Amino acid sequence: MATKIRDIMTGSPTSVSPDLDLVTVARAMRDEDIGAVLVIAEDDDLMGLVTDRDLVVRGLAAGGDPSRAKIGAIASSVTATIGPDDSPDKAAQVMRERSVRRLPVLEDGRPVGIVSIGDLAIERDSGSALADISAARSNG
Repeated sequence: MATKIRDIMTGSPTSVSPDLDLVTVARAMRDEDIGAVLVIAEDDDLMGLVTDRDLVVRGLAAGGDPSRAKIGAIASSVTATIGPDDSPDKAAQVMRERSVRRLPVLEDGRPVGIVSIGDLAIERDSGSALADISAARSNG
């Protein structure tokens, strides 16, 4: 069993500028087969997080031209982060308290990964249905 988040996180998270349009970000997520990107401001500060669901619910469903809408406008503000040396138990506690499914992992104030509820499921109970789903290859 992993003792640190760095052992289970997805490292080298994809980050995007808040000025990118929704279509460009959606294509990057598709091409990289990922469900979330970090939105980083010009000063390298973590501004927010955008999931594939955010693209649909806050982006496409809002109407307008997705090739002109900016990703920064639909980014969820980051309400919690975790460090790479924190425990999976702490990550689960933070996710539960904040009602989030993904946590950016910051080291010295810089993003180094993302840990998801699926990562925790695989770590804690590899035989669970959520772990099976999270570990399965993408069908898209």
